[in-house]
Amino acid sequence: MAVLKIPAVYMRGGTSKGVFFNARDLPRDPEQRDRVLLRVLGSPDPYSRQTDGMGGASPSTSKVVVVDASSRDDCDVEYRCGQVAIDRPVIDWSTNGGSLAVAVGPYAIQQGLVPAREGTTVVRIWQPHPGRWLAAHVEVRGGEVLEDGVFTEDGVPFPAAEVRLDFIDDGAASLLPTGRVQDVLEVEGMAPLPVSLVRTDEATIFARASDLGLHGREKPDTFNRDAKTLARLESVRIAGAVAMGLMSRARAEKPGAALPRLVWVAPPMSYKAAGGGDVSRDSIDVLARSMAEGRMQRGFGTRGAISLAVAAAVPGSVVSQVARTLPGVATRIGHASGVQAAWATVVSNGNGWGLERATVSRTARCLMSGWVHVPAGPGRLF
Repeated sequence: MAVLKIPAVYMRGGTSKGVFFNARDLPRDPEQRDRVLLRVLGSPDPYSRQTDGMGGASPSTSKVVVVDASSRDDCDVEYRCGQVAIDRPVIDWSTNGGSLAVAVGPYAIQQGLVPAREGTTVVRIWQPHPGRWLAAHVEVRGGEVLEDGVFTEDGVPFPAAEVRLDFIDDGAASLLPTGRVQDVLEVEGMAPLPVSLVRTDEATIFARASDLGLHGREKPDTFNRDAKTLARLESVRIAGAVAMGLMSRARAEKPGAALPRLVWVAPPMSYKAAGGGDVSRDSIDVLARSMAEGRMQRGFGTRGAISLAVAAAVPGSVVSQVARTLPGVATRIGHASGVQAAWATVVSNGNGWGLERATVSRTARCLMSGWVHVPAGPGRLF
């Protein structure tokens, strides 16, 4: 049986992993490309394990990234991230990549798409969806990307070199889909619920933990066994999706939908993280827990952290009334697995509030480089 060998790099970015490709090594036809990438990751797999591919059988490890030299004068590269369904032959290219965005800069340097500059190399990245510039600040030593370091992030067991990632916007688009800093949701069986509805790259519903009968220190393993509470919060998520105009109620009620995300916040308190470590009250500015896909999440990805930092920066939002924040200072988010910091600068515009710049610091590492082998025998992929 013939085997197709494609150059690829398996990379970790933040708390996610994915298979990275140079666009020149993949079929240009989108349908052919997607067939190849599905087979690379081992999807669809009716056993939901991706045993016969590179996928890790979880949303954070079933991703592909395609990087290409940019034709734009203001960017070096552009990239697209595909969320690969595990049990269906589907790749969602509308995602912005989340944590894997931080690995694009190191990958571009390692692949020679961007010249390495001693010290800090800034990689200018164009993200076609949603149409935004990123700037990755990557440390280089001796012409090589520096991966060893002392920067730590919760959810990653080993320290590494810090990669700072700037999300740059023009401030024109509204962050508030309803035009209001706070809205009130009517949810059956609940008192009127004050919320802030925010849409950056990730649509999010923010509510006070106390208004939901929660405290903000919930742990995912025990919380996700409480079917009654999960169903109640899903009702809130559905009401928020409709209020944001994202979809009809019938479509919003699709079980396990990922967006919009529901986040509940509370003032800083000490707690024990899911991994067993202690998080002190003084080390965080806000407690936050997140629900998506019908379950409470174990942490905050890049997009979620930015969304919360944006909400904290908008005066009068639910988050700004709860969080301990200062202008120009990172918001330290105490999530289920530890602490994630994010900066955001918002500007007043004719549509309410717009994003000017957001920044997160994460780590990235090349886990493997070589060729992925794709069967090309009976039932050829292309």
